[in-house]
Amino acid sequence: MSGGAALAEMLKLHEPGPMFGMGGFQLLPFYEACRVLGVQHYLINDERCGAFAADAYARVTNRPGLVDGTLGPGATNLATGLAEAFNAGMPMVAIIGDANRQHAWKNMTQEARQFDVLRPLVKEAIRVEVISRIPEHIRRAFAVATSGRPGPVLIAVPEDVAHGEHDFDAGDFWFDPGTLRAQARRSRPARDDLARAAALLAKAERPLILAGGGVHISEAHDALLALAEAQGIPVAHTMSGKGAIGCNHALSAGVFGRYSRIANDLIGMSDCLLVVGCKLGEIATKRFSLMPSGVPLIHLDIVAEEIGRTTRQDVALVGDARCGLEDLLAELGPRKGGRADWCAEVPKRMAAWLESAKDRLESVESPINVGRLMGELNRILPADAVLVADGGFAGHWGGLLFDTKRAGRGFVADRGFASIGYGVPGGIGAQIGVGKGRRVVSLTGDGGFNMSMGDLETARRVGAPIVACIFNNAASGYVKALQHAVFGPGSYQSSDLVEMNYANIANAMGCQGIRVEDPEKLSAAIQAGLENTDTPTVLDIVVTRDPAKMLPAADNRTLKVNKGDRPV
Repeated sequence: MSGGAALAEMLKLHEPGPMFGMGGFQLLPFYEACRVLGVQHYLINDERCGAFAADAYARVTNRPGLVDGTLGPGATNLATGLAEAFNAGMPMVAIIGDANRQHAWKNMTQEARQFDVLRPLVKEAIRVEVISRIPEHIRRAFAVATSGRPGPVLIAVPEDVAHGEHDFDAGDFWFDPGTLRAQARRSRPARDDLARAAALLAKAERPLILAGGGVHISEAHDALLALAEAQGIPVAHTMSGKGAIGCNHALSAGVFGRYSRIANDLIGMSDCLLVVGCKLGEIATKRFSLMPSGVPLIHLDIVAEEIGRTTRQDVALVGDARCGLEDLLAELGPRKGGRADWCAEVPKRMAAWLESAKDRLESVESPINVGRLMGELNRILPADAVLVADGGFAGHWGGLLFDTKRAGRGFVADRGFASIGYGVPGGIGAQIGVGKGRRVVSLTGDGGFNMSMGDLETARRVGAPIVACIFNNAASGYVKALQHAVFGPGSYQSSDLVEMNYANIANAMGCQGIRVEDPEKLSAAIQAGLENTDTPTVLDIVVTRDPAKMLPAADNRTLKVNKGDRPV
């Protein structure tokens, strides 16, 4: 069979989800084999959006997202999406076409050093040099993508390999069922390290758990909740870790880091911190200023070299989050005496914060305050819904104000690379991943929608009836808000957009478009979008034009930012 057919055969064995891509001559045999074998493949209108869709699919399923690109611009267009998956630890397999080796580096059309461009953005890069090794390489790709800290794997297939033929043996085509999804190849922390961590937690009066996105990758939700409830330990989360426990749980302290409700204050009060599946990067630590000195810190992570990278730890627990949490609870044993007063601080403080946030969550101002949209989504969305947030503006508002109603990945934000343009393709991938029985809503700014509106056609074609909420502020809102905070009112450069009616655009594309200018009509518009399962829906929401009110924290009209600082 051809090399392309061998690729498709091996993918089919791995029980894949859909592949997103745009074909070219180099991979034509692969496309033909996908058709014959029934391997699901969706044409995408932009390869970057294909990588975003594959990334979101991986987030809600923990199965490798699949994406492909042809030689040259097809391959290099994958760079941003691969960087997102790499930084976020998302399993992905990317196949790119490469030049015919007979003529490579003789000014072949679209030829570039694409392998060198993409290699730093993936967990492992494989170039297929021998057709007979294709089954081995695909097995390797899935093993690497799903084990340890998951990530994307690149497979470059030269034209002559894809079109060439080889007499394979049937025994060549096998797969390892343990590598079909993350977390594969689980590992456990060392026993003596667990004992030291348990001793620190046992004597603490005000311990706090800081949960990152690794909790979702490890599917450690039940283990985390069991430890928190048995030991009386509140849980705060990063933006990627939202849903580590349900946001409505009495022990949920909400997001910590650059944006916080009450969690940053609790970190300052805590006498022992347990960090789980979190890299403690810039956002989570407010540019490395949040973690208090002198407070014992236990760091549980699958990647040993991440521990101590940004923050000093007292105990390093190297291993899978679920296994580590289970072992830590077993090591602790039944708790003698509760931490009732400490745990009671969480709902008391959260209630006070929610009261302070009513001005945003229940705002009646027009143009619409984005907080009002978040309040309506919190009220209306079913417990099993998924909210996808674009980079920047959308991610910040969603990260601070959206509440998941149960544990799990109910909030999908591209925090690995925080690229703009993720909202629509991320919604597509999430919708396919969770199935039509669950609703997916995406948040994106008008700038982000401008980047990806072409794939609204993809959403319609593949039957992904997402509800895309557009923050229409006729600006690159996050940038304009930062310019306002740093340089003062009126100091805006290259941050304004033309006023557009995106509802009309959506209707012209055969989707449902609804323009919302009155905050009292938000609820009905969201309901209309959720009820429409035939096509995608675009809610064109006209939001505040005041750059002093574009950020999700408390009204920032008096915010002063020193040049070179980045507190928001």
